[in-house]
Amino acid sequence: MKNKLHITALIFLLTLASCSKKIIYSQKKIYQNKFEDAVPVLNIATFHMGETSDANSTAFDEKDSKNQKDIRDLARKLAAFSPTIIIIEDRPKNDSTRKADYMNYLKNPKKRFKDPDERELLAYEVARLSRAEKIYGIDFKEGYDYQIGGKVKHTMDKSTNNRYWKLIEENEKKNPEEGIPFYDLFKLNNHPQYLESMININADMLTYISSKGKSEGADEAAKFYHRNLVIFSNLNQIPLEKRPDIYPDGWNTYRIFQ
Repeated sequence: MKNKLHITALIFLLTLASCSKKIIYSQKKIYQNKFEDAVPVLNIATFHMGETSDANSTAFDEKDSKNQKDIRDLARKLAAFSPTIIIIEDRPKNDSTRKADYMNYLKNPKKRFKDPDERELLAYEVARLSRAEKIYGIDFKEGYDYQIGGKVKHTMDKSTNNRYWKLIEENEKKNPEEGIPFYDLFKLNNHPQYLESMININADMLTYISSKGKSEGADEAAKFYHRNLVIFSNLNQIPLEKRPDIYPDGWNTYRIFQ
């Protein structure tokens, strides 16, 4: 009888062990959603390192020697990905001018730009170190009002948007972007939770802003999504050889949108 109990217990334990090793259905691979020869992409977010037309920006001294040294160090690490193409936040119509500027940089890597930003400081250096031949801009400009909440009277939802902005303020107190080392700022800008908060602020939270029978906030959010879809359309128009590596140097909401 004892042996029977022991055997039963052993079988029960083996069954439990077997069950614990089973993959959760939601984690099973049941659909192939990428081509076998899909292009490998290193997609990172960068804050604007120079002047920007964005409503909000990060204070950063792009001319500080320590910051420039850290950016070059980061460029060396990113170049290990060996990208063959660099994608930046610039309009496609500027590609020829950008190419000439980059070629000039290749001849003189110690060149000092008058008002450098993340493209000259980081993208150019990654391209140079990895011997990437081409830099493409894929940006598309489309204005929208992510602060429309203060302009819509008699909103149906009286609290959600304001509550989320208070949450953002608390997050910013715990994770300040001002006065921290370059690498800490770069890591913060690429943290999944930070990126999710960016898309919430810029788009998803706007769906809570509406007066009865209208969709003022959603209409603005649609412009944000349209801009990003056009950016992807621009990306997909770039002529690619078989299996090139692409390194998009970009902006936070584009990074999370992908």
